[in-house]
Amino acid sequence: MSSSITLTGRLTAAPEIRFSAQGTAVAAFTIVTSRRVKDQQTGEWSDADVTYWDCKAFKQLAQNIADSLDKGMEVIASGRAVQESWEDKQTGGKRSKVAVLVDAIGPNLVRATAAVTRVNSGQGQQAYQEARRQQGAVSAGDPWAAGTPGAGRPVGDGWGPSVGYSDEPPF
Repeated sequence: MSSSITLTGRLTAAPEIRFSAQGTAVAAFTIVTSRRVKDQQTGEWSDADVTYWDCKAFKQLAQNIADSLDKGMEVIASGRAVQESWEDKQTGGKRSKVAVLVDAIGPNLVRATAAVTRVNSGQGQQAYQEARRQQGAVSAGDPWAAGTPGAGRPVGDGWGPSVGYSDEPPF
């Protein structure tokens, strides 16, 4: 069973998008959360309770995250906290961590504005690519602009605790 979680924080780096062997888009990113505290004696502000959350999103959401969000952006993410376990390849020891499987995410509009472009998921990949073209995100020579995801190739050393992913497009 997993617990629901909502995070408000900043992206530590641009989200990375990869594809599973079945062609499923997977976005991986880290959100850092903290609270600001003021030292009553010096009057200076500092961060307290800093926590780094490894996050993943899948399918259309993963593609939208990669196209919309970037390092340093303040976001609000909602998802499920899950325990991931794996065996360390170097030591053979068992390892685990808590990660967040993101169901929804967007920019925090407290200190920013956003322009939203709707992608009709009923039309699938073609609608997604057309929306990207209209936004100027896809150039005519972009190899990612055409085709339907197919089978990608897993990375030899894997990505994540149990499933290999590739930076290569799945077509």
